Amino acid sequence: MRTKNQVYFCRRKKQLFKFSLNKRIMRNLSIFPIFIATLLISCGSDDDNTSITEPVNDAVVAPATYVFTRNNENTVSFGGQSTRIAMAEEIISAFKNQGSATQASLQAMFNHQEDASDFSDALLNASDKSARSKTAASKDFFGSNATEATAIKAQFDQYITSQTTEVFPNWSTIASEGVAGQLADGSSTRYVSPKGLEYNQAFAKGIIGALMTDQIINNYLSPAVLDAESNVENNDNNVLDGDKPFTTMEHKWDEAYGYLFGAVNPLNIANPVPSIGDADSFLNKYVGKVTGDSDFENIAQEIFDAFKLGRAAIVAKNYEVRNAQVAILQQKISEVIAIRTIYYLQNGKLALEAGNNGGAFHDLSEGYGFLTSLRFTRDIQNGSALFSKSEVDGFVSDLMTSGGDNGFWNLTSATLDSISEAIAAKFSFTVAQAASTN
Repeated sequence: MRTKNQVYFCRRKKQLFKFSLNKRIMRNLSIFPIFIATLLISCGSDDDNTSITEPVNDAVVAPATYVFTRNNENTVSFGGQSTRIAMAEEIISAFKNQGSATQASLQAMFNHQEDASDFSDALLNASDKSARSKTAASKDFFGSNATEATAIKAQFDQYITSQTTEVFPNWSTIASEGVAGQLADGSSTRYVSPKGLEYNQAFAKGIIGALMTDQIINNYLSPAVLDAESNVENNDNNVLDGDKPFTTMEHKWDEAYGYLFGAVNPLNIANPVPSIGDADSFLNKYVGKVTGDSDFENIAQEIFDAFKLGRAAIVAKNYEVRNAQVAILQQKISEVIAIRTIYYLQNGKLALEAGNNGGAFHDLSEGYGFLTSLRFTRDIQNGSALFSKSEVDGFVSDLMTSGGDNGFWNLTSATLDSISEAIAAKFSFTVAQAASTN
């Protein structure tokens, strides 16, 4: 009888075949007809109780948890990712420190320099890492696209400038059309721009795409990074990365894992699914949110299982299995971004229709940030961006200008429905399914 992990991999192979593997995966399948025959013979049916004993792809089996060792030494390391997540947490908190944060202090946090006293944590201050340096910085999407990468970084800089020059001076003002200030949202207070946008939400949700998602699916999981230079040869021959206990390829994979599961002091790094959503305010949180909907309740487990099996495949030197897991991760993480975009646009619509501007503008601000994050999602069939720059720019323009010059204040339900439908059209779920998440 097949193991649970073998059954899982069979299902994944079938799914990838149905949706068509991307070109990189296809190049790694030496003879496609033989692959089809192997798939059908070795996997059989997952939908009945028939016992299948044939091995699956040389029996690459993932461990129960994300634990990998060499000579009894841990080989999993993602300290840089944990550091940048922690930095981003402090930055978004500082967006609401109207009495103490300044444009200069927020910008210094975002573009941190080693040993600068930008954070409350001395370890972060000592680090040579920064969130800004890895924003829109993937090999695949921005390695030869410095112009757009620079513009994206500048947009995050502008959120900081606008928060400190528009919102902070009007902290106690009641917001109205064309006037920045505060709005009540139940027991919460929202601080918005003259157009109703919360810059802290635009920054926080935008960084989920521009930093976490881009680095995971367009950088560390890219063959351009995993297979760079002599990485394949070194991995095949167990040549380690300097004095480290891991190969470079193993480490690159773990760095991708770290941007989702590597927050400082998470409840369980090795087995994070039971506590998904609790580790940080970024991608981990929203994978948890999506998993909370019955339409997508398996997505966190699917992502985790793909990370485990892909890492095990690297250890086993089986790059066909590894690449199949890359495609799963690119697809599923892209889905999370799209689902949450639609969720916030649709819930913002409901709040607008109910006359709750505070709640509506909060949801729409989160939707705005996730809209910009769509730029970093990926089409697994051709390896390109699922949403082009012009598409994303068009969505943002519709959101902020379709109702006139005052942004959310005059936004219509028709505009929100139109954007939502255009996003859902690229996936296999509906607007209604995405809008029902928690």
